[in-house]
Amino acid sequence: MPEQLFLLGNLGTMITYAAITVAIAVPVARAGQLRSNRLAVATALIFLTSAVGHGLHAWLAFANLDRAEHSVTLVWVWVLAWWNVVTGAAGLYYWISRRRALVETGAIYSDPGRQKLLDEADVHRATLEAVVEHTDDAIVGITLDGTITAWNGGAERLFGYTAAEIIGSSASVLADDPGAAEQQEVIRRIRAGERGVSYETRRFCKDGRPVETSLSVAAIRDRSGRPTGVSVVARDITAIKEAAARQRAVEERTHQAQRMESLGKLAGGVAHDFNNILAIIANYTDFALEEAAGNESLTGDLTHVRTAADRAVHLTRQLLTFTRGDTIQPQDVDLNASLAEVGGMLGRTIGEHITLITVPSAEPVVVHADPGQIQQVLLNLAINARDAMPDGGTLVLETDVAGLDGGEIDMQPPLPAGTYARLLVSDTGEGMSAEVAAHIFEPFYTTKPRGKGTGLGLSTVYGIVAEAGGSLNVYSEPGVGTTFRVYLPLVTAPGAATVPGPRSAAPPAGGGRTVLVVEDEPALARVVTRILAGAGYTVLTATGGPQALTLFQQHGCDALLTDVIMPEMSGRRLADLIHETVPTLPVLYMSGYSNGLLGTTHVLDGDIALIEKPFTAHDLLHRLAEIIKPVIGTGHPAPAEPEPVP
Repeated sequence: MPEQLFLLGNLGTMITYAAITVAIAVPVARAGQLRSNRLAVATALIFLTSAVGHGLHAWLAFANLDRAEHSVTLVWVWVLAWWNVVTGAAGLYYWISRRRALVETGAIYSDPGRQKLLDEADVHRATLEAVVEHTDDAIVGITLDGTITAWNGGAERLFGYTAAEIIGSSASVLADDPGAAEQQEVIRRIRAGERGVSYETRRFCKDGRPVETSLSVAAIRDRSGRPTGVSVVARDITAIKEAAARQRAVEERTHQAQRMESLGKLAGGVAHDFNNILAIIANYTDFALEEAAGNESLTGDLTHVRTAADRAVHLTRQLLTFTRGDTIQPQDVDLNASLAEVGGMLGRTIGEHITLITVPSAEPVVVHADPGQIQQVLLNLAINARDAMPDGGTLVLETDVAGLDGGEIDMQPPLPAGTYARLLVSDTGEGMSAEVAAHIFEPFYTTKPRGKGTGLGLSTVYGIVAEAGGSLNVYSEPGVGTTFRVYLPLVTAPGAATVPGPRSAAPPAGGGRTVLVVEDEPALARVVTRILAGAGYTVLTATGGPQALTLFQQHGCDALLTDVIMPEMSGRRLADLIHETVPTLPVLYMSGYSNGLLGTTHVLDGDIALIEKPFTAHDLLHRLAEIIKPVIGTGHPAPAEPEPVP
């Protein structure tokens, strides 16, 4: 009986170990790891040799069942002995593989199926990390207290900080005070349970340059669902917003042109009908005056009627001029001569409370237009300027030549790129709001009291200029004044000196010089920043004087490019404060007002560097290079002079 139990026990153990061997070896073979997964192979060998050993013991037990003397032959003793050696070798191989697996993977045995899943997960994780690192969008990890913990390559390219510089810092370094408060509010909303927040805002780069960004903020949660931080995906939408603003401006300009065309057709039809009626009134009034000769009372009444008819005729003539329906006689006209003639007329009539200054061009400025209409343009603009200065002021009339690049968005109507003759009429009057300026060329639109204006003066100017192939630009600020710029196609008069045109040479590169740009109009600030950055300058952008001073103290600069008239601090005051630190810093002013007006009203000295809006990228880069070149020592240390070569 013991022999039978011994036989059954060894058989059962052999079958169990064999099954374990198959359970280990088959998945390893299917996974193709018979060579690489040594620990699994060693484990299978242990169970295989053990199964064979128990099989041999079972065979011996079976062989001795029918023998009277239960003795084991010498052959089987040697077989079992050598098999125990094989089993020992398998065990040694197992322990060597086990120690290596613990060192390499930290696990005694890895299931091939699970290992395959882990390998696939590693590949997926590596792919995801590569996508995050190399995407153009900035991806930033932030704790709930606002500390930056993760920073990808897109964030480095967008904001200029490396991961080593920024990780551990507060996210508020990327924002101004309102932006930092905005960040805290978004984190509070995430902590309160919101899954995500998307919004557009302004952030600031390492060099102080503002960048318009679209932010998508989502919660980072632990296994229990509790928020432990936030992930931020930031995208630069500066170019998109500029394109949208330009598109809106183009659409508005198109709508304005359509409105003007519709109003012109309406006004033209009304003017022609009125001319017929007025011809009847005027002529019959003349007939009645002849019949009333000797009757002073009746003659006086009819004279008033005739005067009113003449005024009506003048109004209809203005309407016809606006609609380009009046007869004109264009010829070559020197704007300097027109300026002198109108200046003489205004000097006698405009009033002692107005200081009139005329600034003719040094060379003839010839256009092809009706001389009387050119005078009418100057007179209408001058009269409007006089009415805007009831308590006195300065009126400046100028002529010169200007270049346009065709991309200006504030021209009515738009003009292609080229060189144009220019008339400027500037005043120090009451100025206009943007809402008023948008309607001033529409017929019958006026801000003057009832009975003081017909609303046809500027619409007539518009009609004359448009008929001559030109365009108008108006720049105005309430309480400061207004400058009208009239652009007309330039004609080179026979025998006249060549009229200076825009510079044709390519402007010099910025060479990494830093320019501090100060402009309170965000759209224009973005345009200027883009122009300068594209030319190789490093740009610091501020929207006002106080912010500009902060940027200057933090980064310094090689030149200051600032608007003249700004809300909190004028450009001149800003330059004076900076010059207390760096007296030699070059300054280029930009203004919508003419140089003649700013100089005569002592807003700026006559020898300052000024570029007038609207300007082209070509002119801005040339003008900036001109003021930087003579001065080397500025807000940055001057480069050392090279040693002479012996």
